[in-house]
Amino acid sequence: MTLTLALRLGRISNLPTVWTNVLVGVLLAGATLGDARLPLLMLALSLFYVGGMFLNDAFDRDFDAQHRPDRPIPSGQVSAQQVFTIGFGLLAVGTVIVMVVSRGADGLPAWRALVAALALSAFIVHYDAHHKGNALSPLVMGLCRVCVYLTAAYSVATLLPGSVWLAATALLCHLIGLTYIAKQEHLDRIGALWPLGFLAVPVVYGALLAITTPAAWLPWILYVGMMAFALQRLRRRARGDVPKAVVTLIAGMSLLDAVVLAGDGKLLAAGLAVAAFALTLMLQRWVSGT
Repeated sequence: MTLTLALRLGRISNLPTVWTNVLVGVLLAGATLGDARLPLLMLALSLFYVGGMFLNDAFDRDFDAQHRPDRPIPSGQVSAQQVFTIGFGLLAVGTVIVMVVSRGADGLPAWRALVAALALSAFIVHYDAHHKGNALSPLVMGLCRVCVYLTAAYSVATLLPGSVWLAATALLCHLIGLTYIAKQEHLDRIGALWPLGFLAVPVVYGALLAITTPAAWLPWILYVGMMAFALQRLRRRARGDVPKAVVTLIAGMSLLDAVVLAGDGKLLAAGLAVAAFALTLMLQRWVSGT
């Protein structure tokens, strides 16, 4: 397997959104940007993401053969068995890193972090294997990202503040709306629009944060602008608009993370999250985000 093919299978253009999710989990749980565990957790959760993307292609190989024959497996560039092996292997390595990073004074991994990591693996595999035709798959995808927050947070803390759970709820709603749109991407159109109402939850939550912490207004405005751009594409529904909305909303997770971080007074981290949004959009021009 070539590096180019591996990067395409792993949708590595979206990795900056994973990194900002880790930032939120670690910093809201009480750690700092200088914590040595932070880069290791970013690596671990990146492996979960890339492994999940590999498994997505492996499980979707029959669907892709009909609707996306240019994808690596149906086009014969790589075997499904090889993709399955790498995908599950990356989940396993990510879990081991979490176990090492979260070890306490007794030398044992933090059980909450381990449970969150195992739950993340389970949700990833369940989504990849059963998302076609499953009305609840947007919820499962949202829970994957929630588990990224929780794995990162429980790796540095035993008890989590309410801000972590509120941020996780906002991210969950963003992912439900996003995943519903993504499920229709191959049709290049959207059916019923009511699931998009979930996207209003993070907008309202961000506004509430900005009211109490004015520094959050700027990333909130950027987030709302991103949302307006994506929804305008869905309303117009010209050819190519749905895929454009999907990749924009994927990158927009980092803007939501920026709002959350700014709302908690983590201004440098919020700035890094805004930069991650721009980096994701740039990388999506090189490697497709879907």
